[in-house]
Amino acid sequence: MLFSVFQMSRQGGRKTNEDRMGYCYTRESVVLMLADGLGGHPEGEMAASIAIETVAAMFQKMAQPKLADVADFLGDAIMGAHLRILNYAHSKGMPDSPRTTLVVAVIQSGQVSWAHCGDSRLYMVRQQQLLTRTQDHSFAERGRQRHAAAMPTPTELNRNVLFTCLGSPVKPVFSVAKSVTLQHDDKLMLCSDGLWSILPEHDIVSQLSQQTVEIAVQALVDQALLQAGHRGDNVTCVALGWQAPDTPAAEPESLADTSRTPLDLSF
Repeated sequence: MLFSVFQMSRQGGRKTNEDRMGYCYTRESVVLMLADGLGGHPEGEMAASIAIETVAAMFQKMAQPKLADVADFLGDAIMGAHLRILNYAHSKGMPDSPRTTLVVAVIQSGQVSWAHCGDSRLYMVRQQQLLTRTQDHSFAERGRQRHAAAMPTPTELNRNVLFTCLGSPVKPVFSVAKSVTLQHDDKLMLCSDGLWSILPEHDIVSQLSQQTVEIAVQALVDQALLQAGHRGDNVTCVALGWQAPDTPAAEPESLADTSRTPLDLSF
């Protein structure tokens, strides 16, 4: 495998940055992860950290050097993170548990698969077009889907509130996508709502299409922080650019050739 990856997290106008992100890889598999701790509950940053650490540890244990079943790994990783957060809350005697979103993507055998819980998103861009993005587990997203289907939309207070997350006493709802075969120069980006809630979708697609992932991520994060102002949310991204085999490298300084790499952990 040959790919470039770049990650960045910047604190907005919040007292703390509860976002966490990371990536790991073996010579045959890659995992990208991003979590956004929920405000209104204690220790959101701890919930996000536990989620990322859990996925990374499971990947390190199970990718030898490939995952036996990617879909099973994704589901097990999300539930494993959820249970570890609950165990943490129980061990601390916390009446209200920490909570977080989570989005995870795995690249293996020339394909990408992903899963998510909450409203941290994955974007996939190909040939200057948005190929797909995750659908938020929020009442606002349900409203958009009803509108697109010409269905009556119920009036709801706080429609941006999530209806599921990790760390809640209720079993989380999560989505696992079917795998997509990668093509040369495909771009994947995982991001927190501090980015996508501020920037138009066409700005995200344009930057990822026209720039390297390093330049695109830095530009998008800076733009989101500037437009959000001093009260804006934290902004976090991790992005990957896929390099097809036998294709000249466009970003030689940041490319990872996993044929020579046993394992990397970066989170």
